[in-house]
Amino acid sequence: MNTALNYLAVLFVFLLLAAPSLYGMAHDRRIDRQLREARRAAERPSSRAEFTEAA
Repeated sequence: MNTALNYLAVLFVFLLLAAPSLYGMAHDRRIDRQLREARRAAERPSSRAEFTEAA
């Protein structure tokens, strides 16, 4: 029983130390995905017709 609690304590400390790093990695991946989508949207031609005003 004591060995199981020791393993759980080590696992808890590891997760406590790794959590900020894992959160940062997920945040960076989300930003990368948004930048990739914005780049694709900028490269493809716009579906909206552009109107020019003749004054």
